[in-house]
Amino acid sequence: MPPSTAERSSLGLLAVVFAVFLAALQTRALKIQQEFASPNRTNNFVVDAVSRRVYLAAVNSLYQLNATLGREVEMRTGPVRDNPLCHAPQLPQATCEHEKTLTDNYNKLLALDREQGVLLACGSVYQGFCELRSMDDVSRVAVKFPQDGATVFPSMLNIVANHENASTVGLVFRSHGGAPRLLVGATYTGMGTEFFPKNHSKEDLRFENTPEIAIRSLNTKDLGRLFTYDINPSEDNVFKIKQEVKQKNKLNFVHAFVLKNYSYIAINNDANTGLKESQPNSILARICLDGSRRSAESRKLTESYIQMGIQCGSNGNIYNRLLSIYPVEVSAQSAAAPEPYLFGVFGRAGGQSAVCAFRVMDVEEMIRQGRRNCSTGPNSDVQVLDSVIQGSGAECEAKGNIVLQQEQLNCGAAHLQHPLALRRPLRARPIYEAPGLRSIAVANVHNRTVLFLGTSKGWLRKLSLLANLSVAKLWSLKLHANEPVHHIMTFDPSDNNYLYLMTTHHLLRVGVAACGQYNSCSECLSATDAYCGWCTLEKRCSIQKDCSSGNLSRSWISSVDGVQQCPSMTVTPSEISHSAHMTNVGILINGSVPDLQGLRVECDFGVGIATNATVHLDYGTTQIQTCPLPPPHMYPTIPFGRDHITVPVAIKVNGVPVVSGGFIIYECERMGAINFTNACTSCLSAGWRCYWDPQLNLCVSSKNNTQRVLLENSSSCPSMEAHDVPPLPTGSTHVFTLDLKNVEHGTALDCDFGDGQLYSAQWLDGSSVNCSGLKTTMWSKIFHLNLRRRGTNTYIDSPKPMTVEVYSCGAGDSDCSQCRGRETQGHMCVWCLNDCRQRDQCQTITARCPNPQIQKIEPLTGPLMGGTLLTVQGRNLGHSADLVNVSIGDVPCNLLPQYYTVSVKLVCETGASWEKKSDHVTVSVAGNAVGVSKDTFSFVEPKLLEFTPRQGPLAGGTRLTIHGQFLDAGSTVNVKINRTQNCSIVMHSSEVIQCVMPPVALAEDVSVCVVYDGQPCLSTSPNFAFTYEKNPTIIQIKPNKSYLSGGRNIYITGYGFNLVQSAMMDLKGIGLTNCSCVSSTLMVCQSPAAGQSQPTTAHFYLNDVLYRGEDASPSDQGLDEDEEPHADSFHFDYVEDPQFYTANKEKLIKHHPGEPLILVINKGPSELDLTLDEYSVTIGSDLCDITFHNEQLFHCTINRSLSASTGDLPVTVRVGHFHKVIAKVQMGGGSELAIVVSIVVCCVLLLLCTVALVVYCTKSRRAERYWQKTLLQMEEMESQIREEIRKGFAELQTDMTDLTKELNRSQGIPFLEYKEFVTRTFFPKMCCDYERSLVQPVYENDPLGPRALSETHPLLQDWQPCNTTRPNLEEGITLFSTLLSNKHFLVTFVHALEQQKDFAVRDRCNLASLLTIALHGKLEYYTSIMKELLIDLIDASACKNPKLMLRRTESVVEKMLTNWMSICMYSYLKETVGEPFFLLLCAIKQQINKGSIDAITGKARYTLNEEWLLRENIEAKPQNINVSFQGFGMDSVSVRVMNTDTICQVKEKILEAFYKNLPFSQWPREEDVELEWFPEGRSSRILQDLDDTSVMEDGRKKLNTVFHYQIPDGASLAMSLKDTRENTLGRVKDLDTEKYVHLVLPHDELTESRKSHRHSHRKKVLPEIYLTRLLSTKGTLQKFLDDLFQAILSIPLEKPPLAIKYFFDFLEEQADKRGITDPDTLHIWKTNSLPLRFWVNILKNPQFVFDIDKTDHMDACLSVIAQAFIDACSLSDLQLGKDSPTNKLLYAKEIPEYKKRVQCYYRQIQEMAPLSEQEMNAHLAEESRKYRNEFNTNLALTEVYKYAKKYRSQVVSALDSNPTARRTQLQHKFEQVIALMEDNIYECTSEA
Repeated sequence: MPPSTAERSSLGLLAVVFAVFLAALQTRALKIQQEFASPNRTNNFVVDAVSRRVYLAAVNSLYQLNATLGREVEMRTGPVRDNPLCHAPQLPQATCEHEKTLTDNYNKLLALDREQGVLLACGSVYQGFCELRSMDDVSRVAVKFPQDGATVFPSMLNIVANHENASTVGLVFRSHGGAPRLLVGATYTGMGTEFFPKNHSKEDLRFENTPEIAIRSLNTKDLGRLFTYDINPSEDNVFKIKQEVKQKNKLNFVHAFVLKNYSYIAINNDANTGLKESQPNSILARICLDGSRRSAESRKLTESYIQMGIQCGSNGNIYNRLLSIYPVEVSAQSAAAPEPYLFGVFGRAGGQSAVCAFRVMDVEEMIRQGRRNCSTGPNSDVQVLDSVIQGSGAECEAKGNIVLQQEQLNCGAAHLQHPLALRRPLRARPIYEAPGLRSIAVANVHNRTVLFLGTSKGWLRKLSLLANLSVAKLWSLKLHANEPVHHIMTFDPSDNNYLYLMTTHHLLRVGVAACGQYNSCSECLSATDAYCGWCTLEKRCSIQKDCSSGNLSRSWISSVDGVQQCPSMTVTPSEISHSAHMTNVGILINGSVPDLQGLRVECDFGVGIATNATVHLDYGTTQIQTCPLPPPHMYPTIPFGRDHITVPVAIKVNGVPVVSGGFIIYECERMGAINFTNACTSCLSAGWRCYWDPQLNLCVSSKNNTQRVLLENSSSCPSMEAHDVPPLPTGSTHVFTLDLKNVEHGTALDCDFGDGQLYSAQWLDGSSVNCSGLKTTMWSKIFHLNLRRRGTNTYIDSPKPMTVEVYSCGAGDSDCSQCRGRETQGHMCVWCLNDCRQRDQCQTITARCPNPQIQKIEPLTGPLMGGTLLTVQGRNLGHSADLVNVSIGDVPCNLLPQYYTVSVKLVCETGASWEKKSDHVTVSVAGNAVGVSKDTFSFVEPKLLEFTPRQGPLAGGTRLTIHGQFLDAGSTVNVKINRTQNCSIVMHSSEVIQCVMPPVALAEDVSVCVVYDGQPCLSTSPNFAFTYEKNPTIIQIKPNKSYLSGGRNIYITGYGFNLVQSAMMDLKGIGLTNCSCVSSTLMVCQSPAAGQSQPTTAHFYLNDVLYRGEDASPSDQGLDEDEEPHADSFHFDYVEDPQFYTANKEKLIKHHPGEPLILVINKGPSELDLTLDEYSVTIGSDLCDITFHNEQLFHCTINRSLSASTGDLPVTVRVGHFHKVIAKVQMGGGSELAIVVSIVVCCVLLLLCTVALVVYCTKSRRAERYWQKTLLQMEEMESQIREEIRKGFAELQTDMTDLTKELNRSQGIPFLEYKEFVTRTFFPKMCCDYERSLVQPVYENDPLGPRALSETHPLLQDWQPCNTTRPNLEEGITLFSTLLSNKHFLVTFVHALEQQKDFAVRDRCNLASLLTIALHGKLEYYTSIMKELLIDLIDASACKNPKLMLRRTESVVEKMLTNWMSICMYSYLKETVGEPFFLLLCAIKQQINKGSIDAITGKARYTLNEEWLLRENIEAKPQNINVSFQGFGMDSVSVRVMNTDTICQVKEKILEAFYKNLPFSQWPREEDVELEWFPEGRSSRILQDLDDTSVMEDGRKKLNTVFHYQIPDGASLAMSLKDTRENTLGRVKDLDTEKYVHLVLPHDELTESRKSHRHSHRKKVLPEIYLTRLLSTKGTLQKFLDDLFQAILSIPLEKPPLAIKYFFDFLEEQADKRGITDPDTLHIWKTNSLPLRFWVNILKNPQFVFDIDKTDHMDACLSVIAQAFIDACSLSDLQLGKDSPTNKLLYAKEIPEYKKRVQCYYRQIQEMAPLSEQEMNAHLAEESRKYRNEFNTNLALTEVYKYAKKYRSQVVSALDSNPTARRTQLQHKFEQVIALMEDNIYECTSEA
């Protein structure tokens, strides 16, 4: 037969499957040993070789870890208050005018100096300041620097780069004399770089003097010179680039390291990025260390400095940026000994990277040659770096005939040009190329080079290199997803088998090998892991250090030694007879085995016995031992049909099997039974020593136990000699003569032909016998002839089988050709009288057979090019292939003899046809007999039209469907992938071919073509390509449980399911089930039924290919680093079917037709977590609607008539395939009829009683049903509230998380500046009026969009007298300021004003605030005045009711106290409370906007205030719209709105989306913008709240909403600023409620009677039922409120509130002086002075702190929160009842806990250390200094003077009555002020 399609493609498919199999077997060669997680981003780490401690530096933290990465010490290093424009605070003589803010401290350098016992830690703050910390405890400073009073210069402090993104490298070394020094390279961050703050100060040049490279003193014994450059006067240890060329030398430092006596610094020049190849970006610089000189003198750093470019790759494949470098000595390129190399990771744009290696010898030679060239004059290969300040000149100079010494060639000299740069880079070819490489470490292990590479995706790769530095093998280890590996990795200095490395948030100690995974010596050594070797005496694969017997010679075999060194053994003798009496065997051990002398050596035979071995000789790699054998009866039994068995033997050393082998136990007696026809020959030809006993005809193993002659040679065996016999016709007796050898003449023999009969053999003369009697009736049969000893079962050997063929010409169905064809087989048959007979039985022989008869041809079509294997079947198709010719019309068909069957079948290969044609097949025999087929064969041209799908997974299995014409042409059709692989055809027709795609290794496009009969591949166009994509990934299955009945929907989530055509889930032990793909990320499978509860495992077949998780790709690289590893199987459980029963477990439920039916169905305990959509309940054939559902029960309701009105209807619960009838519903009607019959039979009286009883029962049932319905509503309501709180909290948490991230990315929280905070707090009414006066905001043009310009408050403006003012006005203001600085005058002045009846509370508060502004620069004096006035107030209150003191603001001093608290608490408010307070405000706003808000009444669905609750169920749906803002520098933004929002509300949400990163004062107002909608297919329209389309409702015009305009989800809108402001509508909330309406009518309870008829059908729901929404809102916001209260009522350790401690101590002191011992009074005083006076004011007025919009609704919610805070601070217990206001009831549960917090807070304040007056005054002075010149104090003094002038006489009178005032003539000075000021005040000042 011709070969099939499967046979032709099997070879290629096998190769692919084998590659996939190898990939699946890929093993890991790395292991994470320990790890440490850092919450902050890591920066640097260093390992101490002696203590094995690890020091890790992260942002704002420094950790001291032990050897196993356990935390010993943690120290915070930041954030600190700093400004990059300020000098370090350690520089006492430097001041800074710039504001300092909390700044993160990024560690830039971490280095150890063990000799001095210090850890050098340098951070980015304070201009790159360094500290010397103790190595034993990093929290302790080892050396204080600078010392108190010491002279310090900025150059001693500015050591490392002061920016997080600027690079720094460094190392500690010893110069001559052992003096410690520090080499530092740091990126320049001064003016002109992207690291320098954008500022235009005249002092921007102050940081220019920081050099790029410097050598500094690190001698802690000479603190005066610590960190200085000039260690000796003659030295100049800096490398500084000139300021004007810094832009051309943007140095980015990679690593600094010491090699020999040189320091190498690896650098990237970022200024060269993108330039041509001749200017490489990567630079290797070298500096000679002082220790390399014999002379004690030191050299300049630049003298020895020389740099060269290093380049990885060439010819367009260049990696131009160095990422990591590692120096190491390796054995490479057939070097005799290891030599130093520099291995580097280089990258380029697009994330591509490569590894290159540079010989250090080449680097040194290039440096020496460069110095030689430069000493001979200007040279094109060498450049003098004239850009360096400390250089010698501009170009190389000839030095005459001076011969440079070796040291001068290496390190330069003062008289030679310096510093130098070699123009020609050192190039190397890439060793390994892969994307995302970031770091490298290299080890030389047993003369093998091993690379460790970290990647940007958090992988560690291990590469084993050959001697030519090409990659031999690669392993990978996943570290932490998407955490890049730091570019510095280092080996554990105490154990090089571990590697320390660092990712973004982790420090890891990784084992460099995982040898334990290999189980045999050959597997271990063939893994080619240089770290792994075979530990012989422990029989395990390990690193050499872990092999406990490694100290013995030859006990550990390295993989370098090769597999041939694995131990092996030879046993002597190797074969032992079962009957022999052997006692010992000798064992020869080969391979690498240590000397076993003196060790316990045993021989284990695996049969439960071990014997002690004796070691005789040891020849190094060869050892000889003797092992005693076990008794023969302990050997295993030889199996039937075999003559031997192998006995295992192992050599155990100290109980561990070291080497194993075996020997053979044989039994000769079995040989005769196995080969009974050749018993003697088989016995003597066996592989072991056997003998043949001719008398017993038996094979024996020994000749020592018999006297008989035994045969030893097979040639002596009795045998018969076979000869060829021609085929014999049946029907006659044939005699066969057989020649015998070694058989005694006359022996009685029988002939055995194998037909079950024996024929007697007749002896002839000599050694021959005759056999006869053979007959057959079959066509032909072959008989095997043997001679058998008569009467026995033994045979004469027949070494060569003798066969006899007997044929019958007349047997079977034959035709002429078949009969004549038998001649070739030697059969004497002829065709005679239409029959096949023997030649001697036929008289008339037919010479010519009939014409051929063709019955079938296949195939019927073939390609024009020919090559089709045409199969023809029929009769008389010739008796010899040589005589047959085949043609198709005029096209020949070449007969293939190998497939020819005489007469009935032939196969020929068609020739090519020049045209499409159809013709009959003609067969001719011997040129005269011709046969023609009935069917025609057609030559056609197959065409491929299209194929689907176009893509599929790498794992293969995609069923490809090819459509076309004549696709079934030809005999063989192959679909080729890339013309090499086969797509296995599963269906084939004229128009369609379906085949299964093979697996491949890489995701790529492949070509698809079809091969017909071996012709060229047929395709249509270049687009006929198939795309292999990454395999689908299954992430999880949910649920992972099913009930036994099956049918549960199992949802499989992942990605890439669009590539899946068919999917099946295979539950192990359960069965298969089909799955359907819903989307590219979701599949659904139905669980099959199971017999019992059991755990199982779920596997998946995607496109009939087993899903293999992370190994799903056959790539040899393993998992793609962009992907997370996923499991290939998933745990699945089967549990019992769910149980259901009715509420009272009744089986019969009565129901009257026409009434609603409510069933309460309870659920039994279950682990299934069934969801609502998994249930269905039917009553009869009617589906019951499930209206409520929780974990214990669910309700189903039918409000319509059932399909059956009589009989019992089953109640069936269905869950998947589980069906259960839990009860029956009995339809009413029959019982009433029986009652009626009874009534008729009885009497009228009984009838009346029965009717009454029926009525009563009916009423009772209805009442019960109503009660059940009410309970159902209550349960539904409770469930809804619970669900609403849960969903709301989850959504709000998500939104707030996004908000927090946004705050970190943007400008942060919009805090008001201090001066704005003060003016709004001091003058709340005045600021409010002032801001409202800004009716028309002005907008500025900004790249980010139009923003409003804020105005400046008068008190914040500079005060300038007008031109008409007399000169003495300023003098008067100055004198009045001096007068107010007199305590006696100011106290008398305040008391005098307070005694006036027309001096109202507002005036008192205004005066207090003006005095606070005027005295802001002297807060110490202001505090003393406040205390003086407070003492007077306390005295006045103590006489009455002291608990009422400070409760209200009725005096000047109470307002002064409020202002004082505001000033002192501002920093605490901003740094501690600001963030949780702002997040609470955002949460309130987010939660309010989640539901509908009435634009006119302001009422909302979600609120905390009952008065602002929207008491109707407004159906609102959220939707997203895409909005672009004209003039805004960003793309369109998706905004979430409600369909009930008015256009004005939509505008507000859009403005918030665009301006959320700007303060609210810079936002445009909604009335200043217009909104335009662009509907598809229609013209755009302007959206307004009111327009011609507005509708009327209940006599009011309804505001337009999103729903009104029918704006769809995802609609596109545009916003722009209006040209002119329109005042037609105004603010929506100010509209007349009698004319306009949005969602609800005002005063719903009064207008209920006026509702139109169309509202009458609504459900009647009590408005109070919506009060539960208050609980929902409260529950959602609870976390944010708790965070705020915690921030307010806690004391931060780093910055305790000094002012509160000071003032509370003052109150306690005053209470002690007055004998007030009641603790409640003190509690009330503290509460009135801090929580109620300051915090409540802040809580109610967030606009005092933030630049935000405080809406009326937010104000209402904040009032509830403030009330809760007030209640928490109160001592009285709340007596709450059902009539209490909801604002107090809402937080009644939390108030007791809050009260405990308040009391604890007061107690902590009291326990703080007392604060002295000096400490408080220093604190107040610092506060005054921070905000100096912030306010217009002259204007404040002028406003105070207005009160002085108004109450002039009263002030004068008070001064007269005060003795101290009279003594100091204060009255005279006051009159002097009046005289100077006169009336000029009214001309020059404005009302604030």
